[in-house]
Amino acid sequence: MSTRAATVAGIVVAALVLAVMWAFDISLSRAALLAPVIVVAAGAALGVVVLWAKVGLESLRSGRRPGLTVALAVAAVALIAVLSVIGVTLPRE
Repeated sequence: MSTRAATVAGIVVAALVLAVMWAFDISLSRAALLAPVIVVAAGAALGVVVLWAKVGLESLRSGRRPGLTVALAVAAVALIAVLSVIGVTLPRE
């Protein structure tokens, strides 16, 4: 392993540990103890994101009108964001 790769890996692990420490409000020693679990969980989550992105891109490429599909997806996300910002809530049963 090169020095550059080891340095980058160390920085990424430190950033993950600090992010988990901040997000879950735990001590640095506990977060450092959980570092292997944090790295494995982050790797698994990133793997799932990459897999679904690849599936989505392949599906988009094989579709008849990919521009319309992307436009509808962006419009749906924008609509949800706007409704959330203005405070619209759905009725509960």
